[in-house]
Amino acid sequence: MSDVINNKAHNRYELEVEDHLATEHYKLDGNVITFVHTDVPKELGGKGVGSRLVQGALDQVRAAGLKLIPECPFVKAWIEKHPEYADLVKR
Repeated sequence: MSDVINNKAHNRYELEVEDHLATEHYKLDGNVITFVHTDVPKELGGKGVGSRLVQGALDQVRAAGLKLIPECPFVKAWIEKHPEYADLVKR
């Protein structure tokens, strides 16, 4: 199982699975990160790749001491299902 990588040059977190790349695009403004769009290739659909990507990205957000704006509906829904990450959301 590969790890989620923060590709700062492209403003996205990446998770490579089965030679496909799932991405979480973001905008960073100071200590606030906005997750804009989650992209999981159709070949990886239904395998929990999006959830692994989001959890790995949020773990890095927490480690960096950032606050999150979950603009992406997938991320927003994921956090609602995993309230232990709700403290990351900017109020």
